[in-house]
Amino acid sequence: MIIPPAERTSSVKEYYFSKKNREIAAMNADGRTEPVINLGIGSPDGRPPQAAIDCLCESAAKDGMHAYQPYVGTPEIRKAYADWYSRWYGVTLDPASEIQPLTGSKEGILIISLAFLNKGDKVLVPDPGYPTYSSSASLCEAEIVNYNLVESLGWQPDFDALEAMDLSGVKMMWTNYPNMPTGAPADPALYERLVDFGRRHGIMICNDNPYSFILAEEHHSILAVPGAKDCCLELNSLSKAHNMAGWRLGMVASSADVIYEILKVKSQLDSGIFRPLQLAAVEALKQGPEWFSSLNAEYKRRRVAAGHIFDALGVKYNPDSQGLFLWGRVPEGADPVAISDKLLHEAGVFITPGFIFGHNGEKYLRISLCATVGKMARALEKIKSVI
Repeated sequence: MIIPPAERTSSVKEYYFSKKNREIAAMNADGRTEPVINLGIGSPDGRPPQAAIDCLCESAAKDGMHAYQPYVGTPEIRKAYADWYSRWYGVTLDPASEIQPLTGSKEGILIISLAFLNKGDKVLVPDPGYPTYSSSASLCEAEIVNYNLVESLGWQPDFDALEAMDLSGVKMMWTNYPNMPTGAPADPALYERLVDFGRRHGIMICNDNPYSFILAEEHHSILAVPGAKDCCLELNSLSKAHNMAGWRLGMVASSADVIYEILKVKSQLDSGIFRPLQLAAVEALKQGPEWFSSLNAEYKRRRVAAGHIFDALGVKYNPDSQGLFLWGRVPEGADPVAISDKLLHEAGVFITPGFIFGHNGEKYLRISLCATVGKMARALEKIKSVI
């Protein structure tokens, strides 16, 4: 290239799943008799609510729908998000000032980091955890401070260890429950402790909450804790619980002053969300308990099928885990990366090695539930043929 890249990009690499998807695409293009069965990324394969599809098609055909849209989102989608939070989480949000629609919550992670982190600020990041928390902090030239999540504590923060850390300079803390990748649930008591921790130490708690409807009987938000808006924000998304990952529809909620700082950055990066998408999101957010019951009945079947794969590999897991993944520990002495590579190249099945989520994931594998029971059964047949 004619000029060198920005120094900040040296702190990040191409996203793991971007590289792996290219590898799988190349394998599929190389004349395989059967495509690779990809049990890696959590991309829901089901249909979105029919009302959302119909609304998108009908509104996109109308005049006046194709101009730039408000940076703050339309009044309709902000009200729909507020109603959704009230109905399911018992949280009251001002739709005019406490909600910012996003083109997916992954975008929001970087925007939030850009809005609040200076060079040298410290960020508490869970290990294991979503890699984008770390990469966004790195791109902002902030310092990543990992905090451990371990199986013996149910993959929840060790607050005694957090209190014993040097927290000087720590500005933000990322949390995520039901946890990705481990499937550990949250409860109100956990969120109360996080709010207390953030308030006492002057740390913004950034709660990433896209999985709260997947295989979860109860739905929790950190913003339901009294006073949480003083020190917390929460990201949410239609990607997982509404089968709309490719639509790129998410949101962030917090106090009005926090949302305004986020808007200052976001308004420099895009020109609003396509209006028909916003109108369709309104319809999706109207879904009642029957939608989630049907969704989770299918994911329960898939969780059992994923468990059969882990059983064949001798992997230990929690059969009641929540979220879109099954997470399991490999047998003592086994190498998850070697297992993953062997299954990909010999069986044509991709399962994610846990190291990509942090040091504490190095002895684990993760299976996405975003494949049919039939596809998982076929994956199991192929795996048994090579182990």
